[in-house]
Amino acid sequence: MTEKFYITTPIYYVNDYPHIGHAYTTVASDVMARFHRMKGHEVFFLTGTDEHGQKIEKTAKQTSEKPMELADRVVQRFKSLWEKLNISHDHFIRTTDREHIFGALHFFQTCFENGDIYLGDYEGWYAVNDEEFLTETQVQELGDSIHNNPNIVRLKEKTYFFKLSKFQDQLLEHIHKNKDFIQPNSRRNEVIKFIEGGLKDLSISRTSFEWGIPLPQDPKHVMYVWFDALSNYLTAIGYGKDDAKFNKWWPANVHLVGKDILRFHAIFWPAFLMSAKLPLPKTVFAHGWWTVEGEKMSKSKGNFVDPFEFVEKYGTDPFRYFLLKEFPFGQDGNFSRDQFRLRLNNDLANELGNLVSRTISMVTKYCGGKIPNVPTSPSVLISDSLEHSKKYDEQLVTMTFDKALDEVSQMLRKTNQSIDQSKPWEMAKDETKKSALEQNLYEWCEVIRMVSVLLYPFMPSLTGEIRKKLGLPLIEEILSQNAMQQEIKFGVLVAGTVVSAGTPLFARIEA
Repeated sequence: MTEKFYITTPIYYVNDYPHIGHAYTTVASDVMARFHRMKGHEVFFLTGTDEHGQKIEKTAKQTSEKPMELADRVVQRFKSLWEKLNISHDHFIRTTDREHIFGALHFFQTCFENGDIYLGDYEGWYAVNDEEFLTETQVQELGDSIHNNPNIVRLKEKTYFFKLSKFQDQLLEHIHKNKDFIQPNSRRNEVIKFIEGGLKDLSISRTSFEWGIPLPQDPKHVMYVWFDALSNYLTAIGYGKDDAKFNKWWPANVHLVGKDILRFHAIFWPAFLMSAKLPLPKTVFAHGWWTVEGEKMSKSKGNFVDPFEFVEKYGTDPFRYFLLKEFPFGQDGNFSRDQFRLRLNNDLANELGNLVSRTISMVTKYCGGKIPNVPTSPSVLISDSLEHSKKYDEQLVTMTFDKALDEVSQMLRKTNQSIDQSKPWEMAKDETKKSALEQNLYEWCEVIRMVSVLLYPFMPSLTGEIRKKLGLPLIEEILSQNAMQQEIKFGVLVAGTVVSAGTPLFARIEA
């Protein structure tokens, strides 16, 4: 039976302009989706937009638009960015989609009928921009400044509550029994500490605005935006409508989220699922935040990294590579233009681009532009490369992106060293060394071929260019054949295949 892999990004709020944080989560998800497709797995990769809530209604009034007009306009930004970033999602969901609204209401009704939703009175502080009710700890931390913050309002209204407190012990038990449920461990510990501090029932409806999903049993109430938004992971795969599709894909393998929304995904969401008697996702992975040039991103500072602008200037694949190579996934990191330049020049232009260029040139010069014969006994370089490929697989399964890429870097480094040490330009002058030269050239081409497979999830376009130079089919053309199993071995290149130098893969960036 084919293994299945269901991965999601959070659905992005349409009141935001797409920034590096959105790109980071989505590129990481895309890498995992492409990786699992290469392993022969059936993949469903979901992303989309969160379009309801008080903030959208308020912004639409300010821009003299209807909320749906605002949503339609902003959704195009996200779709355009995913196209520029070469994101291979299988479905883009909008919380204004009819299918989503149907499924979200079915989910709400299920929890209601199971006795976990009740009507009560809510009074407390609410952060409009974050669509979040503040905890007592948050209120204490804000102190008197809470009264001068236009984003925070005092609410008193009838509301439907979800019995979050009922699931406190069940949540803790699940987290302790399932070590991979919340990753990385630092985030897992944060969630455990928060739950142990005590959970209170959660207000999940509003009456002070209209832009949301009206509740069928009480239409003056609209569904709390997070209850609405989180259910997208179910509604996108047919929840309440297509049981066969839903049962095929649920539970999700991975929810990838930023650490700022971990509480919603690791506490609220699993409690909702427990109420609905549904399995929990296997892993919720919360990555860290980016600073820019050492400073926290801020609208007032104007230091947001615009992915559109960056990709236009430097290309999609180098940007994707940098996002996942620069620091461990799960930790906070810094986006520095100088570091991006160094990373592109050293890793991509020098190590990868130079290796491909000079190897293809030597095959052209010394072998008539054709792949030489397959050696009968491969050298240590090949055995090392196969070992690095195995470690790459182990690292990427656990989303340790930077270490997976380190394994590829070692393959490139060792191959470049092999060229420098064997001095093929001198071997070519000695007829007795022709066979050894051809063996070396074949092996160097083989390492490049394997690297083109391993780098494909990160840089799908540029690795396609590498494969064209070697006269190979694109990875997309061999996915159904389990590309990892078919390609990560020795002797795949066919003798006599014509190579093509073409244009250089990377242009160095000057300071």
